[in-house]
Amino acid sequence: MTTPQPLIAGNWKMNGVSASLAEAKAVAAGLGSTSARVALCPSATLIAQMAWALKDTAVAVGGQDCRAEPSGAFTGDVAAEQIKDAGASLVILGHSERRAGHGETDALVASKVLAALRAGLEPIVCVGETLEQRKAGEALAVVTGQVRGSLPAELAGKAYSVAYEPVWAIGTGLTPTTPEIEEVHRAIRATLVEMFGEAGRAMPILYGGSVKPSNAAEILHADEVGGALVGGAALKAEDFLGIIRAV
Repeated sequence: MTTPQPLIAGNWKMNGVSASLAEAKAVAAGLGSTSARVALCPSATLIAQMAWALKDTAVAVGGQDCRAEPSGAFTGDVAAEQIKDAGASLVILGHSERRAGHGETDALVASKVLAALRAGLEPIVCVGETLEQRKAGEALAVVTGQVRGSLPAELAGKAYSVAYEPVWAIGTGLTPTTPEIEEVHRAIRATLVEMFGEAGRAMPILYGGSVKPSNAAEILHADEVGGALVGGAALKAEDFLGIIRAV
């Protein structure tokens, strides 16, 4: 089984307007040669503009969430088909900010994964424990439980990735130690193999949570780390490129 191709995905969260596309263009212009796939995931309002701005470049565009249903009376929500139509090829699902702030359960995340597959989008499924859960020694149980509950059987044979983002490390400047990251990533890999057989070794497991140029090399070269889901550092081309070059 070959090593999965690394994926470096930038999550812009609720940041950016049209003028911010200059940073996305700078990422594409400065990318050069890399073994990693690279993606930027802006707010829904920017997906179409970014897809156009990055047309014919090596940088893919993704969404940050989608509704499980393909259409309907769901004011303010966005369907996977609409994200795909706007020019995206990936979508982040189950981010801790969605799980905590919007009450998303594993079952709901799994239904959104099915929606992404239906629309032809590659899902990036996020999992991660809170600080309280880690202190209680529950990190592995929580994370592997989220993997089992959030990844439907229909993912077998499809392109996807899992992103491990310890909730307590997102936007805080705190980062787990390399052994802590490796322990969780190995547990995720074992769970994927348990669920999908040898195919469970074929997709990257990303790390997310205060990834920056200064710590990217150590994180990205840890065992079973197959890329990164980057938050704040993805908003500036120089910082994001620094992380990509650390692959």
